[in-house]
Amino acid sequence: MLGAFLNKPNEILIKDIATPEPNFGEVRVHLSKVGICGSDVHLFLGHRLLENPTIIGHEGLGFIDKIGEGVVGRHLGERVIIEPNIPCRKCHYCMSGRGNICTNKRVIGLTEAGCFAEYITIPAEFAWKIPDEISDEDAVVVEPTAVAVHALFSSKAKPGDAIAVIGLGAIGLLVSHLALSLGYQVFVSELNPSKVKMATDMGAFAIFPKGDLENQADELSKIWTENRVSAVFECAGSAQTASLATAAAPRGSEIILVGLSGNLATFTPLKIAREGIHIVPSIIYDHPFDFARTLQLIRSKVIQPHFIISNYATLNTLQAALALAATGNESKIVVNISK
Repeated sequence: MLGAFLNKPNEILIKDIATPEPNFGEVRVHLSKVGICGSDVHLFLGHRLLENPTIIGHEGLGFIDKIGEGVVGRHLGERVIIEPNIPCRKCHYCMSGRGNICTNKRVIGLTEAGCFAEYITIPAEFAWKIPDEISDEDAVVVEPTAVAVHALFSSKAKPGDAIAVIGLGAIGLLVSHLALSLGYQVFVSELNPSKVKMATDMGAFAIFPKGDLENQADELSKIWTENRVSAVFECAGSAQTASLATAAAPRGSEIILVGLSGNLATFTPLKIAREGIHIVPSIIYDHPFDFARTLQLIRSKVIQPHFIISNYATLNTLQAALALAATGNESKIVVNISK
């Protein structure tokens, strides 16, 4: 099979390698489409270094083409989406229902071969059957949508409440889409005009704070307080926006940290404590609940997340597609692997 290896930062090598065979409890998936995630871009740019050349990618859609021993109730030809974070289900965190922070979890496209390839093997329960009512375009973005579902439902905010979203990458757009579809009022802040338009066309209200961090915080805090924003979703993934979210959060609100900046952010402990602000982490999703919930939301037409797809590429043009994604102008590039 063909696999796209991240050989070193900014270099993808397409190699012909042996097709993997499913182990006990696994299925093999013939991949058809794979989305490019922001984490793939960070790996491509060298923000996080891999020990060895690795097939990256984890937002995979395809069909089961081989079934390993011990797997029951699955069928050849089933259309499936990959759930790429596989907790050990044995450690303290997994046993406490917090598999999303399992320190032993397998991560497709990071700790082992990923989805930018023609085939992948995976434990059967992490290959989710896609209902016939869901299109390929909606199916291929189930994984990032599950991240957004987990983030929104990690908050205490309820339909009818006002929330704020900072950063309209794929996850910020999906959080906004989900919230608007469920009846929340949504205020967004983003520098890219095309992404702002995507959000406002769905019904969000855009805020463009000006000046330095302090002035931006004052402006946002005033608007958010006036509109009774109860939760702020930091989805930009930068230290500056995390600092902005904590500085501007209204009294009694929550800050949901969805973005994954590795740099140092700042906040004022007195403000957080005195104003009763809660900082809530949101990392990936919980297995199996968030994928099941996401599929039902799409199947019932509550949400249609395919709107975030802005471009397509092929496996042979993956390097150029990753470079394009790195510009920040695309909301989601999908790589066509096979038909």
